[in-house]
Amino acid sequence: MRRITVLALVGVVALSGCIPFRHKKKPAVAPSPVLQNSPRVVDSLWSVAQRQFNRGGSGKLREMLTRLTAIMQPGDNRLPRLHFMAGEVEMRDGNELQAIREFRRVSDETPEDSLASDALLRAADAYANLWKRPELDPTYGTTALGVYQEVVTRYPGGTAAKRASVRVKQLQDRFAYKEYQNALFYYKFKAYDSSILTLRNLVATYPNAPIVPSALEKLVLAYQALGYKEDIKETCNYITQFFPQPTGPRRLCPKESAAPPKEPAPAPKEPVPAQ
Repeated sequence: MRRITVLALVGVVALSGCIPFRHKKKPAVAPSPVLQNSPRVVDSLWSVAQRQFNRGGSGKLREMLTRLTAIMQPGDNRLPRLHFMAGEVEMRDGNELQAIREFRRVSDETPEDSLASDALLRAADAYANLWKRPELDPTYGTTALGVYQEVVTRYPGGTAAKRASVRVKQLQDRFAYKEYQNALFYYKFKAYDSSILTLRNLVATYPNAPIVPSALEKLVLAYQALGYKEDIKETCNYITQFFPQPTGPRRLCPKESAAPPKEPAPAPKEPVPAQ
């Protein structure tokens, strides 16, 4: 029995010698990480993005700006310009609300930056663009007006403030036109009193708007329809003073009020008695 057991053990040992020895595989060595966010890569990508922006690109430029936003370090002095460029790209593509967010980041997070005033101005431009037509809801137009005035208040005397003042006037002209359209609606349905109130408010609020002469014409016609002679006289005196051209609203005024009053002729002198 012992002999059989010994033979079996010898056989197992012999067989084990035939099995090749398997070495454990060494773990794969990870390659050295590529520094994708290194300052050198950021600088290179920034240079390419600026060139693309100056050429008016928007497709790949958007991707580059998005990547730069993710990898630039906080406090990088190029971040304001990065957000400004991103805002301009969004404006070009018609994404005004996203553009506003980018521009406001420049003006609100870095208000002392050289681009802050221009960014705030562009945010106002984006709001103005969203007010497509004067007859539509003027909420965006009202917001644009407020932001333009913010530019003038926060950055007085600068180039952006001067441009904002011009655009305030342009926006006010659009508001005046909207009021005129409302007045025409009332006038069309013979709601003359409502039309008169709207027209008077237009003239008082936007006296220099191009639509004012037309508004005064409708105002005189509404007064005539209601027979308000005193109001016609008062309005025509205003027209004579500020819009004296005979082809304008003055042509609708009565003749006695259409011409400025003349000085009374001097009284004839009494004849001197003969000596």
